Amino acid sequence: MSEVRVIPEKSKPEGGRFRPGKSAKASACATSLLLAAALAGAVPSQAYAFEIFGWKFFEKDEETADLVDPVSYSVTLTVVGAAPDEAKTLQEELEGASTLVSDKDDPVSGSLGLLSKAKGDRKRLVASLYENARYEGLVTIRIQGQDIADLAPDAAFDTASGPVPVEITVEPGALFKLGAVDITADGTPVPPDATELAPGGTAESVRILREEGRLFERLRGEGRPFVAVTDRDVVADGATKTLDYRLAVSPGEPVPFGEIFVEGAKDVDPGFIAYMAGIEQGKVFTPADLKKARERLLKLDVFSSVTVKEAKGQAEDGTLPVQIEVGERKFRYYGVGATYSNTEGAGVNGYWGHRNLFGRAESLRIDAAVSRIGATAVSDTVRETDDFDYKLGAVFKKPGVLGPDSVYIGSIEAVSEHPLAYDRDSFAVTSGVQYELSDQQTIEARIRGEYEEITDYLGTEDFLIASVPITYTFDGRDDKLNPTEGFLAKLYAEPSYEISNGTPFVKARGDLSAYLSLSESDRFVLVGRVAYGSVFGADLQDIPNDRRFYAGGGGSVRGYAFQTIGPYYPSVPRPGGDPSFVDTPTGGLSLFEASAEVRIGVTEKIQIVPFVDAGAVSDELTPDFSNLKIGTGIGARYLTSFGPIRVDVGIPLDPGPRDGDFQIYAGIGQAF
Repeated sequence: MSEVRVIPEKSKPEGGRFRPGKSAKASACATSLLLAAALAGAVPSQAYAFEIFGWKFFEKDEETADLVDPVSYSVTLTVVGAAPDEAKTLQEELEGASTLVSDKDDPVSGSLGLLSKAKGDRKRLVASLYENARYEGLVTIRIQGQDIADLAPDAAFDTASGPVPVEITVEPGALFKLGAVDITADGTPVPPDATELAPGGTAESVRILREEGRLFERLRGEGRPFVAVTDRDVVADGATKTLDYRLAVSPGEPVPFGEIFVEGAKDVDPGFIAYMAGIEQGKVFTPADLKKARERLLKLDVFSSVTVKEAKGQAEDGTLPVQIEVGERKFRYYGVGATYSNTEGAGVNGYWGHRNLFGRAESLRIDAAVSRIGATAVSDTVRETDDFDYKLGAVFKKPGVLGPDSVYIGSIEAVSEHPLAYDRDSFAVTSGVQYELSDQQTIEARIRGEYEEITDYLGTEDFLIASVPITYTFDGRDDKLNPTEGFLAKLYAEPSYEISNGTPFVKARGDLSAYLSLSESDRFVLVGRVAYGSVFGADLQDIPNDRRFYAGGGGSVRGYAFQTIGPYYPSVPRPGGDPSFVDTPTGGLSLFEASAEVRIGVTEKIQIVPFVDAGAVSDELTPDFSNLKIGTGIGARYLTSFGPIRVDVGIPLDPGPRDGDFQIYAGIGQAF
């Protein structure tokens, strides 16, 4: 049972004022008010009725589109008897809880509709007082000067002289503190750290209910799915202004997971769905396992909706069945896109994909792109070439090859590209597995075979490379699209063997990004990034150009053109060589990059971002910091549901022969 008893400081005639707990009969509804208080602030204005212990809350009388005898009204809400600083805050919260105030511009259906709305509003306002730990508050509502408690249900109001005046008066009363707190589970006191409820603490109803929820989740986390309240007793003492709170729960015994049932699957194998949920039969129930199962299934990218929940009761063998309900999405998809730059020319790209090739979420995506269409040569920034860039690739994924947290990835790719430092034609095949070690940690290992033909300042050379790229990622960010707290770390290593020349080498790189919000509203976010890389095992000229390090560009050191930071080939054309490669970068064996920016929220959607970037590339195994290049600038972000739209303007403080006075970068997503 649940009971709330309020011991008043002194008796007052009630009249039209709603005073919780004036009598034992009146206090019977107080538990429902305590529960309603937790919901009042979160329920939108168009809410469905909520009923508990015979009392209804948040009831919307009628839709205005179907009104009969529409009646307009005016409303005022006044807080009396509170200190000035408290009165302002209470006024705002009470007005936010009042449907009479929020719906003041919407007519109601006749006098009955107005009276019904006022009576419902009185309960909402009392619930709001409970939320603010004021358990002796008085709420009086008068319509045309008459207390609604004294009005007959069929009372009629004068509507001929204009909107019907409604006056709400709230006497909030004193703040209550927690008095005695007694919480037991099967008669045994729960540990003090199970909740944050202690004598002398604040007694807001929402806080009490929140701590009850924490206790329930803690007990459920111990494998007890059937936690129940056996007794709740709350006593508000008007003399001492304290709220005594006693709660008795029956936690139940830990229960193991049982059989898994799948509903809603049509083209995806139900047995595969149960397998990918990763719930082990016989393992003790935890809500975390259900949550993780849902996340795994959503990552398969074949479902528009996923629900994973425990059964309402145990099976005959004592286990707890699990119910999985899924809604499948469209499996085939395609898209096209286009880009344009005044120097790099136009580009077009397209893709086609299938999310469920063989019924177990196997996916295939094919991408094709052509760029540098109509590119113009600008002597200071772009190497002259009339060739287009082409890219064609296909990626196949098969989840669950090494357990529910794994996915096989195979790819094939053909590329013809002409960046500043070299020309490259390549054909590559990869095969590997990505494995999720935990919610934040992922490791991926692949085998890669590649043939490529590269032309640079020294001429043209063919390479045949076998490698094993390995990537470890720790992602502790609070938001992948627009992080404000946490950090992201990536470690990459690619042991390689160039077969044509018999050259072994290893490319390694580490990246770390950190995010710190300087305000509760996340209007000021300090962001930093540092990267370090090295290629060892061979000399620079023996390393294929695309495996070397380069710096400069929107994802590196802003203000400098792509690949322009680092050592350069001589300014004199090589005999018999391509003159377009004069003053082009050689790439390096080591890299250092660092960036810092402040993301300043001007509005909820717009950020201004000043930044400074630095980077160095060296043909030695360690970066040469004497050649550190620094770029600075400012950017703007427009925050959307699919990520920030970004525009940055960077200025190089020490431009090289291929750098302009500034660079403009645009894209979707933060710079890092």
